[in-house]
Amino acid sequence: MKYKKFIGLNDDIIGIRTAIFVEEQGFKDEFDEVDKNCSHIVLYDNDKPIATCRYFSQNGVYHIGRVAIVKPYRGKHLGNEIMNIVESEIKNEGGKKIEISAQVRVKEFYKKLGYEEVGEIYLDEYCEHITMVKEL
Repeated sequence: MKYKKFIGLNDDIIGIRTAIFVEEQGFKDEFDEVDKNCSHIVLYDNDKPIATCRYFSQNGVYHIGRVAIVKPYRGKHLGNEIMNIVESEIKNEGGKKIEISAQVRVKEFYKKLGYEEVGEIYLDEYCEHITMVKEL
């Protein structure tokens, strides 16, 4: 697998996130102002976009979000791969702390990568989320 880093949205990112977060999971407000200026990682199988996530820094803390793998590629450890890539990018930018707003149903995935839960469960568009953090 190869990956590319982009600033802002493009058709590959929009396609993956629309398929997963809007069509599969029913989110209405998938895209926001943050998307315009943050970094996005996209994994490709040859030239086919198969996974994406975004990250940005705010007040010295990096935030990773919108981690999405297209359905036919799930279960192939691409979540681990894209998280390793984005963490490496953050380290290269001098980042020391990462925060994630994780869907509760996938918090165990992030725990295996060294993230710890902080705070209480909250709702984001009727979906339970929890803040998770990791020190680099």
